Amino acid sequence: MLAKVLSGALLGIDAYPVEVEVDIAQGLPQFATVGLPEGAVKESKDRVKSAIKNSGYEFPTRRITINLAPADIRKEGTAFDLPMAVGLLAATGLVPTKRAARFLLMGELSLDGSIKPVRGVLPVAAAARSWDLDGLILPADNAEEGALVDGLPVYAVETLGDVVDFLTGNRQLEPCQVDIEAMIENAAQDDVNFSEVRGQEHVKRALEVAAAGGHNILMAGPPGSGKTMLARRISTILPAQTFEEALEITKIHSILGLLSTDQALVAKRVFRSPHHTISDAGMIGGGPHPRPGEVSLSHNGVLFLDELPEFKKNILEMLRQPLEDGQVCISRAAQSLTYPASFMLVAAMNPCPCGYLGDPKHSCTCTPAMLQRYRTRLSGPLLDRIDLQVEVPRISHSDLSDTRPAEASEVIRLRVERARQVQQERFHKTKIHCNARMGPRQLQRFCQTDTAGQELLRQVTERLGLSARTYTRLLKVARTIADLAGQAEISASHLAEAIQYRSLDRKTV
Repeated sequence: MLAKVLSGALLGIDAYPVEVEVDIAQGLPQFATVGLPEGAVKESKDRVKSAIKNSGYEFPTRRITINLAPADIRKEGTAFDLPMAVGLLAATGLVPTKRAARFLLMGELSLDGSIKPVRGVLPVAAAARSWDLDGLILPADNAEEGALVDGLPVYAVETLGDVVDFLTGNRQLEPCQVDIEAMIENAAQDDVNFSEVRGQEHVKRALEVAAAGGHNILMAGPPGSGKTMLARRISTILPAQTFEEALEITKIHSILGLLSTDQALVAKRVFRSPHHTISDAGMIGGGPHPRPGEVSLSHNGVLFLDELPEFKKNILEMLRQPLEDGQVCISRAAQSLTYPASFMLVAAMNPCPCGYLGDPKHSCTCTPAMLQRYRTRLSGPLLDRIDLQVEVPRISHSDLSDTRPAEASEVIRLRVERARQVQQERFHKTKIHCNARMGPRQLQRFCQTDTAGQELLRQVTERLGLSARTYTRLLKVARTIADLAGQAEISASHLAEAIQYRSLDRKTV
């Protein structure tokens, strides 16, 4: 007898339907799985056989063939356990084949018949809205994740027996419901705040400008000056994520299995801080079957690289494409996948190898050759893509001992959100969401300056020898500063502030 059950699989951050075809024929007992299954899929037959028997059902002792269509795409993971088991029970007549074919099933089976959570439920649920289905049957730990997508009811199950009883009509299941507003509200609670930072007012201002326009920023200063402390608080002043942005980053986390059982939605902007020993595939993504890396896990959030020059040079150069395009394309012999990677880069570094160049309290022990080698670890093209470069000096005792409360993140976020609202209205008919993503057409239209501003730009460009990319980034930063000031036109004062945020350019002339 033949039975067909629907499941889903991942291709990048998108999903496609997989038809699990089960055929039970006369012949010697055999269990074969075809359709380019990976090792974990091939092992499913042993889990499925034990789960069916230990759930109290009879396992057919005949020739069994299971095909995962389309057969030209390699299948991986354990999510096909449940549809295989249901397909077998449907082929033996225990489960109605027509009703089983109306649901999408995903889940890993334990040997006792209980159902474990799997990766990639959200992308499959999002794609399933366009498929002709009556609902999704998912592990209980994945049900809230699948229910984030409107359009199809999601039924949570804990055992194989629950699925059989539901499909045969012996048990009614209520669709899973989620409170998305409560998830986003709970995620708004921050453990850190800018009110805890003493001094460094000009650096806070630079971070505010960066957050308001989505600009990349590099902080350079001696050890203990507060670079990491400041960086970890920048996500607290970024605008709250929209539900669509939260779904995008949740898809990526779901693919990698990073969602915990009590976190169905990544509602807060992510902050990723990989160690400088990270590999190429860990940063950009990759592997035999390309998976997202840190640049994609930071999508719509912050990627913080501490001790920037300590990262491998080839990894830093790989950042150039995602910084420019907002996505990363990973090509392998088998397939080529594109993952979103629109993140805000926040980096920190010491001014020299010993860390004390320019520090009035400590003498720098670095030779000119050491200093030159240290600075050349950061290429010009990479620095061009970092909009703001600020110095973070040592904190004075008067600032450390000051007991007056500093400006809180909530106050700064209000100014940032007002500036972002101006940008949303400015770019409402485009895919651009912040000033940092402006193209040549938007620069020509929205970044015009007065005569004094043009003269200032001419002098700075000639003196510092700025590249065309740096020139346009100066205009973008100045546009953000004008937005924070509530002014429609960029003036010379806005440009002057943007120029002072290019400290590394000034040090090279």
